Amino acid sequence: MNYDPDEPGSHGLELDPFKALVAPRPIGWISTIASNGQANLAPYSFFNAFATEPYYLAFGSGGVKDTLANIQATGEFVVNMASEELAAAMNATAATVSVDEFTLAGVAKAPSVKVKVPRVAAAPASFECRHFQTVPLPNDAGEANDFLVIGRVVQIHLDERFVEAGRVNTAAMRLLSRLGYLDYATIERSWRMERPD
Repeated sequence: MNYDPDEPGSHGLELDPFKALVAPRPIGWISTIASNGQANLAPYSFFNAFATEPYYLAFGSGGVKDTLANIQATGEFVVNMASEELAAAMNATAATVSVDEFTLAGVAKAPSVKVKVPRVAAAPASFECRHFQTVPLPNDAGEANDFLVIGRVVQIHLDERFVEAGRVNTAAMRLLSRLGYLDYATIERSWRMERPD
């Protein structure tokens, strides 16, 4: 089967399969603070790492939600990695509310080092970021309803329980990833494959 993404429903399926095909997607659990000091915490599955010298992370925002508005106002955010044990709390922070989602989900805050934004204390890893650029992603009418938000990593926090023999045991973190629809997955197994010379 093949279909034209510019023709809604041309795939003939009950639901759009796009997100189920680009999977698994890591979840960037992004914390920010508003200009009035209120903390915000929300999950984004359009998220990944894009550079290593220096490190850049980016996520996609559908519209200018609180997270993006806060980043635009303060220039800072923290990307927290969500583990299986934090799944219920992560899901609770997906609600559209105007309260401190840390409190709403019962998530403890930890201070950051280089940014004012708090991080998720129980996250296996967190990345303090300074806003680099927001790229509007226009539709056919030229209107930007989606945005690619890029941040430069300025500090990394890692739970040392997951460091074994000088390497991070990513599978042991049991990180959450998003599939399509309402489906999630947990990383449980990893293996090594040598690259060809």
